[in-house]
Amino acid sequence: MLNWNKYLLISPIMALGSFVGTASAEQTIAQEPLHQQASPTYQLDASKTQENTENPSGSFSLAQVTSVSQLSDVQPTDWAFQALQSLVERYGCIAGYPNGTYRGNRAMTRYEFAAGLNACLERVNELIRVASQDLVTKEDLATLQRLQKEFSAELATLRGRVDRLEAKTAELEANQFSTTTKLQGEVVMVVSGVAGGETVNDVNIKDNNVTLGARARVELVTSFTGKDTLFTRIQGNSILGPEIGTPEGSLFFAGETGNLNAELDALWYKFPLGRSTEVIAIASGGAADDVAETINLFDGDGGSGAISTFGTRNPIYYKMDGAGLGITQNFGDRLALHLAYLAGDANNPNRKNGLFDGSYGALAQLTFKPSDAIAVGLTYINAYNQELGTGSSLANPKSFLNDSLGVDTPFSSNSYGIQASIGLSERFVIGGWAGYTNARNLSTAGGSIDRGSVDIWNWAVTLGFPDLGKKGNLAGIIVGMEPKVTNSSINEIAKDRDTSYHIEAFYQYQVNDNIAITPGIIWLTAPDHNSNNKDAVIGALRTTFSF
Repeated sequence: MLNWNKYLLISPIMALGSFVGTASAEQTIAQEPLHQQASPTYQLDASKTQENTENPSGSFSLAQVTSVSQLSDVQPTDWAFQALQSLVERYGCIAGYPNGTYRGNRAMTRYEFAAGLNACLERVNELIRVASQDLVTKEDLATLQRLQKEFSAELATLRGRVDRLEAKTAELEANQFSTTTKLQGEVVMVVSGVAGGETVNDVNIKDNNVTLGARARVELVTSFTGKDTLFTRIQGNSILGPEIGTPEGSLFFAGETGNLNAELDALWYKFPLGRSTEVIAIASGGAADDVAETINLFDGDGGSGAISTFGTRNPIYYKMDGAGLGITQNFGDRLALHLAYLAGDANNPNRKNGLFDGSYGALAQLTFKPSDAIAVGLTYINAYNQELGTGSSLANPKSFLNDSLGVDTPFSSNSYGIQASIGLSERFVIGGWAGYTNARNLSTAGGSIDRGSVDIWNWAVTLGFPDLGKKGNLAGIIVGMEPKVTNSSINEIAKDRDTSYHIEAFYQYQVNDNIAITPGIIWLTAPDHNSNNKDAVIGALRTTFSF
């Protein structure tokens, strides 16, 4: 971009006539630094911010003016006032911004100059065609001819660009999927298997074979007003994670049945309620990341980022899924309050199911962003009959009792979490979380089990390296403790005897805008928080295709 301001555009006849001749426009500008009142930094930052604020739609349409007095930021003392007045009143080829400003000090490119010059040339030609020759002097015409010759290359380039844009626009209009809906999709193909280990909880993990599975998603993103979003996702998933005798080390993108048949996976509608409130109504497939920020650089919903369930987000977030309602109240740009309620079996009319009588998760979260590089989340979730889904077997008491004793006992829980992400630089982000859950048994199941509660803790530290090796790449390291029972007052559930550490590393290589390849490895020490179990190593190679 040339460092010359917009005032130079207003008088191609009076102010720029000297730019043609023996020297080119760029050479003359380099020799004439006068009146350069706007620096490139101001152009890139402040003026851009101002334009976006005043015209948030991104369309910088200009309004024709008939008098220089209509431009509020142009004063008679300005060095180019006379030239601007002449072009407005003699030729009528000057336009201002919709808010009544001209912004004469804004830097511009040669292409912008050529566009403005072309507007004046067309106006002059129009005047000539209607025989208004008294409005155009011979000197003006001579100067315009020299300017037209000087900028002939730029004008030809602009014409070519316009022609190409018109052709592309016509093609898009002819082949568009919908005027209100965008079609997008993602295919995740995964090769996974156990890379090391022996036996975990009497399960010989060496018997696991290397597998190949895929998760395919087709998404329809619809907007009726430009501010709302109707999201529909259809999914099929044949990925199955290795069976290692513990919920620890589970792969986030793995399905439950290994059935690739397509089904409706998510359906929700989000819309603004006033200037600072946003509402999301979820009919199916809702999760915590739909209603609140999980504050983790590696949360790519299985298609990118971490490969494990634990490494994707704080496990307490898995305490809620299904259908329901979420509200986000923004208090300025730095603070937001998220409230949500999701029912796991909202569509089931049978007893102990439905919207309010079955499993549910209710969330409240404060998200604080003191700067663009720092985010902190404080989360509380009250849940009924919802499991963490990862961690030790005992950390999922409802599933443990049902599997080991055949007793289906309802549990309620209160979970508390703190999540943080700090960008120390553009290429290094440190983050992590800590989570605590108190799960209480609500029934003795006919006297076969005692009432009581269990305390469950988990934590993680994450190190992220964006753009490592290439723009768009992401390397990550996750070290933490998956959910562990630290205390229990239920006789049938003892606390976990030891501590298992989850160590995960992955490198997401962005082949191009549509393909990414991610090798990853998970190392579990003392799986299931039991030192009698030998270390286990799980490997996965994920390839993500997006469109």
